[in-house]
Amino acid sequence: MRLTEAATPALILDRGKFRHNCERMLAKARSLGTRLRPHMKTLKSIDAARVAIDPNHGGIAVSTLKEAEYFAGHGIADLQYAVCITPDKLPQAAAIAVQAPGFSAFIDSVEMAEAVAGFVRAGNPAFGLWIEIDSGEHRTGLAPDDDRLIQIAAILESAGVPLAGAATHGGHSYGERTPEGIAGVAEQERLAVVSAAERLRAAGFAVPGVSAGSTPTSVHRASADGLTELRAGVYMVGDLFQSGIGSLAEDEIAVSVLASVIAHNPERNQIVVDAGGLALSKDRSTAALADGDLGFGLVLDIEGEPSLGRLTVAGVSQEHGEIRGAAPLPFDRLPIGARVRILPNHVCMTAAIHDRYLVVDEGAEIVARCDKIVGW
Repeated sequence: MRLTEAATPALILDRGKFRHNCERMLAKARSLGTRLRPHMKTLKSIDAARVAIDPNHGGIAVSTLKEAEYFAGHGIADLQYAVCITPDKLPQAAAIAVQAPGFSAFIDSVEMAEAVAGFVRAGNPAFGLWIEIDSGEHRTGLAPDDDRLIQIAAILESAGVPLAGAATHGGHSYGERTPEGIAGVAEQERLAVVSAAERLRAAGFAVPGVSAGSTPTSVHRASADGLTELRAGVYMVGDLFQSGIGSLAEDEIAVSVLASVIAHNPERNQIVVDAGGLALSKDRSTAALADGDLGFGLVLDIEGEPSLGRLTVAGVSQEHGEIRGAAPLPFDRLPIGARVRILPNHVCMTAAIHDRYLVVDEGAEIVARCDKIVGW
């Protein structure tokens, strides 16, 4: 079957580019003397996880408990829920830990430490917890020198709850625009989480894991000293924003959205496709890049090549994407029913709603289908 026969909109995964990107990040982790924990919040697929997993590590990160249940059901035992857990999620998390003994979650408050301690003392299964460190993003996490760091560890130890380690996410690296700037954030990220781990160890607590990462900092970091793992996810397939900040080249982006041309309006110099805000997402992250605004996605031909020029999806509604441009559009090359592939701004958002991938090996021939998990 070819992409010309597939129902649209559909999510396309280029297998060769995906494998190349995975191999490159694994090589980077090895060159830095650490291990890789792929974050599967982007692709949400067991088929992808089996390619991306570091054989020297074996674990992955997830962003929802539904993802954790899905991957545990496929036999992955080391699952890091890289989000601060809440009291209502403890029973679900404990059930996952029975199936996946290496399950762990994030925590960043004394209140939650006490809730977990009480849950375990009541006879429920314990699972590992990572104390999250704020290395500059200011989303969740504690400062490395916060006194609550030691207090949380003591509460967990008193209830027999394993301390999995200290973890951070240098998400503020997305605000940088140069490799040097991103490398600076990577070092800040490393120093923050390593110093937190050292404080915990000095206070007498075992800290087996020291986890850091984002795709930009993992790509551009110069040192992983003191880290036991890098944690990243978008690198596997990339997107237009990651290309814009130098995480990978545009022609290495491995996910696109297949769409059909559904309308022409030559008077408005407009072509409409059946991929709108749901299929593409409404993420406009490239608008923040100097001279890099690519609307709601960059339009390629059905082979995944940029032969149409720099056409972009300039506007979206729920199920409509509007291709517009200053130069006359190629109506003759894109008749009603023609197929295009659209590179996303932020692949995590784009992929989230789709329930499967159509897999290609370059070109437009479908070589496989991969299911994925959706929802929370």
